[in-house]
Amino acid sequence: MKKGTLIFVVMIIASMLLAACGTSAEGDVIKVGVVAELTGDIPAVGASCKNAAELAVKEINDAGGLEVGGKTYKIELFIEDNAGKADQSASAASKLITQQNVVAIIGPNASRYAIPASEIAESSKVVLISPWSTNPKTTLKGDTTEPKQYVFRAAFIDPFQGRVVAKFALDNLNAKKAAVLYDVASDYNKGIAEFFKATFEENGGTVVAFETYTTGDKDFSAQLTKIKEAAPEVIFLPNYYSEVPLQIQQAHRLGITVPFLGSDSWGSSELITLCGAECEGYFFSTHYAADAATPVATKFIESYKTTYGNTPDDVAALTYDSFGLLWNALKAAGKVDRESVRAGMAMITNYEGVTGNMAFESGSGDPVKSAVILQVKGDKFVWFANAAP
Repeated sequence: MKKGTLIFVVMIIASMLLAACGTSAEGDVIKVGVVAELTGDIPAVGASCKNAAELAVKEINDAGGLEVGGKTYKIELFIEDNAGKADQSASAASKLITQQNVVAIIGPNASRYAIPASEIAESSKVVLISPWSTNPKTTLKGDTTEPKQYVFRAAFIDPFQGRVVAKFALDNLNAKKAAVLYDVASDYNKGIAEFFKATFEENGGTVVAFETYTTGDKDFSAQLTKIKEAAPEVIFLPNYYSEVPLQIQQAHRLGITVPFLGSDSWGSSELITLCGAECEGYFFSTHYAADAATPVATKFIESYKTTYGNTPDDVAALTYDSFGLLWNALKAAGKVDRESVRAGMAMITNYEGVTGNMAFESGSGDPVKSAVILQVKGDKFVWFANAAP
């Protein structure tokens, strides 16, 4: 057995043993944990998650607390940085469970970090809600189709998102030939790329180039040269905001002029900062549009802007919704212990959040919800279309 695998197994066993004797509420306080990407490869994601978490908790505490089973509790928040690493995601979850004795965990966000943390939460029988993870593996046991019992999410999943972007390319852009460039080492990127390809080809299109790279790569010229030679009409980049600008800039230098499409990992305002005019007019799928907000979303957006001075991105909105789901679960359970929180989450069949209406089917931690297509215009992301399940 490899050393890393052994450490992970020991960590799971330790979490199970220590979690078994934990309570999760001490006196008049409910402890909640957050695992976020505060440093590492996607720090803007972590910052948005942290901001929304602190706002959600502040609103509850400022209102006097959360009433559960006739008793009012203040919320105590514990935030752990996973440093953009899978092993630190698992260890952060374990720390929150065994040392901080939290009742539930919000995060991590990226699928490649949420999946290992979710294994710790499931084995420890502690609810984990990932705001932004869209890979199906996050809420499934191992390589099976059996759902985890303690893991939930606020986001839609990759099969849906892959279909949405593929249909948009076919129907809205009238593209018949597409190319894809994606990170083969990342569960999120790889999964959504494969779902896009399957849907695009099932509906009459042809994926003329399906190119890969590995996390941390900076030179994409070889892959982009192959893509250019294949003459696609659109290029799909299901990659993170920190990588996409470099990929598009290198493509432009090679003379590639066709439109680029992206997924929800484009959603940080850092994309515009890093990409500038080179991303102008391109489209991506995501979870909500700040300029086409519902009353529930408008209230959150105004509160977030007042507190932090900027418009919340999709990670912030999904984090806030994750806390909303947790508050509802606690109220439904009427008790503050880990098993009751899981039962409370299982009771939620419908929830109106900032990112839209979420319908949970029995036994599933994945909400059925809509997506939106945004377009990059100047220094903003602008609503372009809705995409229903």
